[in-house]
Amino acid sequence: MISAVEERRPAVRAALRSIQWAVLALLAAIGLGPLYMTVKGALSPSADLVSSPLTPWPSDPRPENFATAWSDLGVGHYLLNTLQVVGGSWAVQLVVAVTAGFALSVLRPWFGRYVYGAILATMFVPYTVSMVSLFLTVIDLGMVDTYWAVWLPAGANAFNVLLAKRFFDALPAELFAAARIDGATTWQLLTRIVLPMSRPVLAVISLLAVMHSWKDFIWPLVAITDPDKQPISVALANLAEQAPQDELIAAMAMALAPPVLVFLVFQKYIVAGLGFTGVKG
Repeated sequence: MISAVEERRPAVRAALRSIQWAVLALLAAIGLGPLYMTVKGALSPSADLVSSPLTPWPSDPRPENFATAWSDLGVGHYLLNTLQVVGGSWAVQLVVAVTAGFALSVLRPWFGRYVYGAILATMFVPYTVSMVSLFLTVIDLGMVDTYWAVWLPAGANAFNVLLAKRFFDALPAELFAAARIDGATTWQLLTRIVLPMSRPVLAVISLLAVMHSWKDFIWPLVAITDPDKQPISVALANLAEQAPQDELIAAMAMALAPPVLVFLVFQKYIVAGLGFTGVKG
């Protein structure tokens, strides 16, 4: 929109920098604002949350709200349930994405294009549309109130298969041809050639699986009705009716901390992996 000649003018350059900094500040406020208000609410007494909820900082901070929420609301127990849900969902999604992507990209059976098309077609089906049939299937298999009811459906993630296949497509086909000439089996192709070269996309799939499973609410609420087995995303909704507001927000802050820390530590792998796969947006 602005030519290189005009961009050299001091007034134009200053205006561009001002717009860029303003947009950056707006995005930072949108992203960090809810996190800041959650931490502020977790440190505020219940009276302050009712009388002056929009104050920048509580007049009498109470960090003991975290310890009280941990002991009284059982946050530690629900976080342990969440770790089990997330760990199983991550394992199933990784196995399905890697094996399906390997079969479609490296093995390439004659019916692979039809299978791949069917997988991509599921991305256009709203999740809520298939929830009733999925729940009936879970009932028929006797998996209600078990973590298998969450783990197995998590594997049906077409986007992860798309990421894995696009990455495997970019691997040199000469390596597979040479390995086959040397007598490598299909299992050896996967474990000794594909997987060692696929760490970036494996990191991306793992992070996306963990983040999605941690914040998933609707399906765990439907599939796991036993309060002792529910993850923290479902438990917080149930505790909202009886827990004090300051303790509830403190529990929410503790539930937010693990995925935020994981994303901050491993965000470079997400950017690198998406760049390798060629998926944009």
